Amino acid sequence: MNALRRGLGSSLVQAFLVVVGLVWLTPLAGLFLSSLRSAQDTAKGGWWTALKSPGQLSFDNYSALLGNAGMTQAFWNTVLISVPATVLVVVIAALAGYAFAWLDFPGRDAIFLLVVALLVVPVQIGLLPVAKLFGQLGLFGTIPGVVLFHVSYGLPFAIFLLRNYFAEMPKEMLEAARMDGGSEWRIFTRLVLPVGRPAIASLAIFQFLWVWNDMLVALLFADSSAQPLTVELQSQIRQFGSNIDVLAPGAFLSLVVPVAVFFAFQRHFVQGVMAGSVK
Repeated sequence: MNALRRGLGSSLVQAFLVVVGLVWLTPLAGLFLSSLRSAQDTAKGGWWTALKSPGQLSFDNYSALLGNAGMTQAFWNTVLISVPATVLVVVIAALAGYAFAWLDFPGRDAIFLLVVALLVVPVQIGLLPVAKLFGQLGLFGTIPGVVLFHVSYGLPFAIFLLRNYFAEMPKEMLEAARMDGGSEWRIFTRLVLPVGRPAIASLAIFQFLWVWNDMLVALLFADSSAQPLTVELQSQIRQFGSNIDVLAPGAFLSLVVPVAVFFAFQRHFVQGVMAGSVK
């Protein structure tokens, strides 16, 4: 009887998760079908009508998207912003997290408290002062300026996360590595990084999704030649409200990349979440 109850409970949980997954994927499927329909078919009915008339689906919209210089440039701008902003935050935060966790240096605790205090500073407070500073440095309106802003505001949380994760590693493991003659750099690269891979992967996913989907920072700090997909889509909506044949595939492209990144690293993400819950 107990086995039957456990089996029934497990089946109900799995069925519930399947339903939640289908509900979560429905907007993505709807956007994909809309991106394959012409503007005339979209005006006649919702995306679900394509299930009854699959003949109206084609990749003509994506051909038009590839011919749209503004959208393709915005896509590559998004890549040039998101990838460096993610890599720099992960690398710097990993180095700083290890230093705060296992290295003794003057003012370590005070500096770490300052980093933690920066977590409560809203992004909106720094927009105008940083914009003025970037204007003086010649970074305003450029891709490096947008990357630098995301890196600076992403580091406090990243350092806090990795420092706490690294600090939970067994002290005996690091002491044994030092007794074997391992340098701090060798211990960091050969021991700490592999053990901290789940936390690092989780951080990389969060940072990439935040930067890829950002519009506020890019809207202020990027000019027309450096604006990412989010700003370009907003501009297309403002200028061409009925330009659905470009907007739909552009929006799907903007959505499918972070979804693909999440599913590619979901195993490490789940490990990081589970490790954090246990610790």
